[in-house]
Amino acid sequence: MKVFNKIPASVWVVAVVALLAMCCAQADGAGAATPEKPGSAVLVSQMVVLFMVVGLGMLLGKIRIFGVSFGSSGVIFAALGFGAWGFTIPGGVSTLGLVLFVYCIGLAAGPTFFRVFAQHGASMAQQGVVIVMTGLATALAFAWLAGIPTPLAAGVFAGAMTSTPALASALDALKQDPMVSVGYGVAYPCGVVGIVLFVQLVPRLLRVNLDDEARRLGAVAAGRRIVRKAIEVANPSLYGRRIGENAFIATQRCQISRVGEGERFLPVTPETCFAEGQIVLAVGEADQLPALIDYLGRASERRLQMDSEQQRMKVVVTSKEMLGKELGELNLLNRFGVTVTRLERNEVTAVPRVDTEVQYADVLTAIGEAKGIKEFAEFAGHRTRALDETDIISLVAGMALGLVVGMAPIGISDRFTFTLGAAGGPLLVALVLSHFGNLGALRGRVPRAARMLMSEMGLVFFLAGAGVQAGGQFVQVMREYGVILPVMGLFVTTLPLAAGYLFARYRLKLNLLQTLGATCGGRTCTPGLGAIAAKTDSEIPIISYATVYPVALILVTLSAQIIAQVLPRL
Repeated sequence: MKVFNKIPASVWVVAVVALLAMCCAQADGAGAATPEKPGSAVLVSQMVVLFMVVGLGMLLGKIRIFGVSFGSSGVIFAALGFGAWGFTIPGGVSTLGLVLFVYCIGLAAGPTFFRVFAQHGASMAQQGVVIVMTGLATALAFAWLAGIPTPLAAGVFAGAMTSTPALASALDALKQDPMVSVGYGVAYPCGVVGIVLFVQLVPRLLRVNLDDEARRLGAVAAGRRIVRKAIEVANPSLYGRRIGENAFIATQRCQISRVGEGERFLPVTPETCFAEGQIVLAVGEADQLPALIDYLGRASERRLQMDSEQQRMKVVVTSKEMLGKELGELNLLNRFGVTVTRLERNEVTAVPRVDTEVQYADVLTAIGEAKGIKEFAEFAGHRTRALDETDIISLVAGMALGLVVGMAPIGISDRFTFTLGAAGGPLLVALVLSHFGNLGALRGRVPRAARMLMSEMGLVFFLAGAGVQAGGQFVQVMREYGVILPVMGLFVTTLPLAAGYLFARYRLKLNLLQTLGATCGGRTCTPGLGAIAAKTDSEIPIISYATVYPVALILVTLSAQIIAQVLPRL
C-alpha cells in the first residue's frame, strides 16, 4: 500500500480517465461512420483517445530511470500501445502537428543558424557535421548489410540520433510509412541512454572533475556576456572629441552610456566630449571590452551613483519609421539624446553597432534624460503588448509558403529528384524568415511563449499520430527482425559519439567541457546536456551546445531524407 501512496494524484486521475476513455472508444468502435454510429460520435471518441495518448505519454515522459527521462517523446510509447490495441485518432492530426513543430523549430534556430555557419564554420560546427555524417554512414551501411527495409532504417537513425525532426522528415519522405515510427520507438531509448552515459563516463575514465576543469579554464565561457565597466580616459588623442562621433566605438559591440560628473554618472549627450581623467561607463560584451579599455585609457575602480530609473527605459519598436533602418542612420543621440546600449531579439541580448538594423518588436535599452527617452519612445511606437502578440497572418502565410516550397521538386540529376516535403519546406522558410526578421509583410518573430506552446503541441500531436499508426505493426516487426534493430540503434548511437569526441579533442583541440557540450549539440540531445549541468555550473558546455545544435538540427533532418532516397538505390 505504501507504494501506491507514493504515486501522484495526477497519475491516478489520468489513469482513471484513460480507462473510461478506452471503454467509450471500444464501445463506439474505431471504424468508419455508419447510420448507427454517426461520424460525429466517432470523431469525438477519436479526439478523446488523442488527448489520453498525449496525457499518458507526458506522464510516462516524466518517469526518471537512473536520472534519465524521455520528456515529450514518452508520447510515442503510449501511442504505440494504443495503436496495438486498435485505437485510432482523427486523420490529419499528425501532419498538422508536424508542420507546427518544424516551423517553430526553424523560427527558434534561424537567428543563430546562419551566424554559426559564418562564424564557426571552421571550428565547433564541424563537430556537428562529423557526428551527423557518421550516424548517416553507419545507418546506411548497417541497413544495407543486414537487409533492413528503408522505413525501419530511417526510423532507427532518427531514434538513435534522438531527433524528432528527423523522424518527421523521414515519415514525410516515406509517405507516412508506420514502420518508420516502429524503428524510432526501438532506437530512441538507446540514443538517450547512450549520450547520457557517454557524458558521465568520459570524465570518470579521464579522472577529470568538471568543476575543477571549469575553474582551470577561467573565464573561457564569458563569450558574449554583457557587462559594464568604468574606464578612466587617458588617451590624449581623444581629448576634446565628441563621444558620439568616435569611429572606433561605432564599430565595436560596446557603447559609452554615461560619463562621470562629480559623484554621479550622467547620460551621454550629443555635446559630451572626452576629457583627461574623465570616468566613463562602458557597456559591452565581455570579450570586446578589453580592446575598448586599452583604446580609452585604463580601467577605473571608482564607484559613482546612477539615477537608472529615470534615465533608462526598455523601448519596444513598432514604428515603421525605424523598421529596417540602421541605428547609425537613425542618429538617435543627436535627435533625442539617447544611447542604445542593448538590443533584445528572439530571447538573445546583444550590444548593437551603428550598422545594426532595427526589426519589429526589437527591445532597445535606451539611456538618456527623461524628456529625451519619452520622445524616443513615442518615435519608436513603444508598445509593450507587441512582445506578446502573434501575427497570425504571417504565421499561417509562412507555413503555407513552406508547404509550397516543400512540394517543389529538386533535381540533382535525371535519376535523383526529391522534395523537401512537409517537414523540410516549412523548416527552410522559417529559418530564412527568422534570420532576416521580416520578408516584405511577413514577420519572422513569434513570442517565445506562443512559439513554445505551438512547438510542444505540434510535437505531441505528431508523435501521437505516428505512434498510433505504427502500433498495429510494432509486435509483428519486432518478431520478424528481433534483436537486429536494437543492435543497429546501438551502433548508430555509439559510433557518432566516438567519432565526434576524437575529432573535437585531437583535430579541433577543444577542451573537455567544450567537447561534451558540442557532442550533445551534435546529437541534438537536451537530456545529455542536463547530465553535464548536474556535474558542473560552468557555462562552457551550454555555449558549445548552442553553437553546434542549429547546424546538427538541420543536417540530421536532411539526413533522414537522404536515407529515404539513397538506401533503395544501394
